[in-house]
Amino acid sequence: MGKYFGTDGFRGEANVNLTADHAYKIGRFLGWYYRHEDGDERCKVVIGKDTRRSSYMFEYALAGGLTASGADVYLLHVTTTPSVSYVARTEDFDCGIMISASHNPYHDNGIKLLNSNGEKMDEETILKIEDYLDGKTGEVPYARGEDIGCTVDYAVGRNRYIGYLISLATRSYRDKKVGLDCANGSAWMIAKSVFDALGAKTYVINNSPNGLNINLDCGSTHIENLRKYVVEHGLDVGFAFDGDADRCLCVDEKGNLVDGDGILYICGCYLKECGELYGNKVVTTVMSNFGLYKAFDKAGIEYEKTAVGDKYVYENMVNNGYRLGGEQSGHIIFKKYATTGDGILTAIKMMEVILEKKTSLSELAAPFRAYPQVLKNIRVKDKAAVRTDREIGEAVEAVGKALGDDGRILVRESGTEPLIRVMVEAGDLELCHKYVDQIIALIQEKNYAAV
Repeated sequence: MGKYFGTDGFRGEANVNLTADHAYKIGRFLGWYYRHEDGDERCKVVIGKDTRRSSYMFEYALAGGLTASGADVYLLHVTTTPSVSYVARTEDFDCGIMISASHNPYHDNGIKLLNSNGEKMDEETILKIEDYLDGKTGEVPYARGEDIGCTVDYAVGRNRYIGYLISLATRSYRDKKVGLDCANGSAWMIAKSVFDALGAKTYVINNSPNGLNINLDCGSTHIENLRKYVVEHGLDVGFAFDGDADRCLCVDEKGNLVDGDGILYICGCYLKECGELYGNKVVTTVMSNFGLYKAFDKAGIEYEKTAVGDKYVYENMVNNGYRLGGEQSGHIIFKKYATTGDGILTAIKMMEVILEKKTSLSELAAPFRAYPQVLKNIRVKDKAAVRTDREIGEAVEAVGKALGDDGRILVRESGTEPLIRVMVEAGDLELCHKYVDQIIALIQEKNYAAV
């Protein structure tokens, strides 16, 4: 990770540590950097945004910087991160930009950069951008006259993405009652359009964004609302997205949560049965539940473990040719169809399993039993200081030894926020709480906690 860009872009509180000036400068650099040297073809950049109030400000700032450097900017307007990825890789763009802070509250925002293949931008280019932001590389020239870029309303790109999603369904959703929690975010129109077109009886909640309510007590970070809604309305299944719709969590007909691990289990078993699970492996992160690996072992499915972040999951998949990977949080990558996590695509693939197997989601998920898990976050002044503290390290090691083969502890830094995440899995929930609270108390005692 660099100074500004973490595992999922440049993220921060709008106009505090991520400002309109940052966005303008990023646009200035990218417009210059991707300008074709022979001058015969203009640089093309596609931009999407979520529903945060500040997203409009960042969109205009980025567009101003890009056009000032000679790039043409294609605006998808409010759309999902995976739609920007899709358009970038299928329509000959030099790069794509998504303005979103994903599952964070409205006052945060972020700038996610994608290359021409719709993949997260490479570290080398990110470091060059950071050097420019810090004034280490000098100013880039302004475009003049007819070389100045223009902006293009490109809602058609979003519509093509919707058409692509619809084309991936294997069966009609007729008579299926499907709930969608759009988190007052990017999926608020797209998800319903897709499920309506496929014939579902679609029930949508949290689809009235006002710029301030994105992720507010809704979406994949507040799944309890959809769980209740599915049961009350007798729905067959529910899907909850996050702010930019690159995550999806599921709710079965009984109101039970099926998280990213459950999705990986169900889809992994289905792909194996269909002979499409390349290498007989699913890529997970170190945050996946013990229960997932036990279920995979029983199903005869192998697995890889990466660092936390769909970026690392995708890199492993590319390097080894694997087709399915993801995170417990609901970032699921179907590499045959996308180069990033896609919440709506995940919902479509889950519907495929339900319809092709002619069974309920609860029955599909039944063989997977998650270990009790407790995860708590503590906001800290210096993540690196906590990571390198010897006493904390020894305490974590002692918990690991105490748990033995019946559990585990994981303490890690958030890639996007000033947080330390402490997670314990064990056969007993009280034991999980005990050890998590023990480590957090030590962090507080050593005065690392932010006020």
